[in-house]
Formats: sequence, structure tokens, C-alpha cells
Amino acid sequence: MAGWTTCTGQALILPIDNVDTDQLIPARFMSVPRSEGYGTYLLHDMRRDADGSLSANFALNQNMEVSILVAGCNFGCGSSREAAVYALVDAGIRAVIAPSFSDIFASNAVNNGLLPALIGADDAEALSKLFTGKPAEIAINLRSSTLRCGQTEMQFQLQDSWRTKLISGLDDIDLTLQHMDKIRSYQNIRYSTSAWAWPAPAN
Repeated sequence: MAGWTTCTGQALILPIDNVDTDQLIPARFMSVPRSEGYGTYLLHDMRRDADGSLSANFALNQNMEVSILVAGCNFGCGSSREAAVYALVDAGIRAVIAPSFSDIFASNAVNNGLLPALIGADDAEALSKLFTGKPAEIAINLRSSTLRCGQTEMQFQLQDSWRTKLISGLDDIDLTLQHMDKIRSYQNIRYSTSAWAWPAPAN
């Protein structure tokens, strides 16, 4: 996972509350190997007409180069499936800006390099007014927790530990491995003082 500090890209507004993980990627596609890419399945049913063809009226179908989504409240609710984040990342989405996120979705997002940028309700309304039916360019700075669209700049909220992960490109396992010397030292001390607590060697 590559770390990043700044991102500037085309943003699209998805003015729908409670977009859940089954909408982000329907469960029937989760048996497909990730190696084949999940981007095709992002918002699969929402983007299609009754006959299964891509709807010309759905904005994402008209603007395939979008890398930032501006979403409604409670984005990523529903099941905890990490595949919902895979679908966004594989479709080229690098950040989702919303007034609220599912906690599990937001955590999964950060562990896959996707920014869940949390903004206030007033800022969300102001940002939505900058869209006129077509994408708008948004610049994001992780270090300052700011985003800019045209002449409008606003702050977003992000946990410090999540900022570190996104900038460094590390997930929870990577961060744990950085402390392997301390972990091994602790293991050695425990083994020398409480050998009885460790499994017996195999014969």
C-alpha cells in the first residue's frame, strides 16, 4: 500500500444518505477473486437500469475518472465487509468526504489507503452547493487536514493514528512489526521467568 500526503482529483457528489456496504458491492460478487478487480462492481445495482445496462443518468457512469466522492451521512453502514473498500479503491477512489461514516468502514478504508474525510453538516451542505451537475476538482492535504474546492477551503477530521497510516502506507500489521525487537525481548523475558506457560516442544 503506497502512502500519500496530498491528493488532487475530480470529485463527484453522491447525495444519498446511508449508502451501505451491500450497495457499494453486492454480496453476490464477493466470491470473485480480488485479483480480478472489484472496481467493476462498485455501486453495481445503483448504476444500472432494469435490463442491467449502465444508466446514462447516473453521474459516476458519465465520469469514470473520478477519484473523490462527496457522500451523504452514514456512508459505509451495514455489514463489515472489507470488499466494499476494495471496490472503491479498485475503481480509483482515493477519498470519500462525508458528514459521518460507519466506524468499521472507516477503519477498513484507512487500512487500504482510502481516506474517510469527516466534515461537519454545515460544511457538507456548503460543499454540495459547489457541484453543478458535473465533477469539481478537490485538493486534499493530509498533514493539515484540509480540503479545497475552488476558493472554498475547509477542515476535515481524522484520527492522528489514521493519518500516520495513510501517510506512511502502513496497516495494523505493519505498525506492529515495527516493534518486533520489543516483542521478542518481552517474549524472551516471559520464557525465562515462566517457561511453564509456553507450549512444550514437539517430539
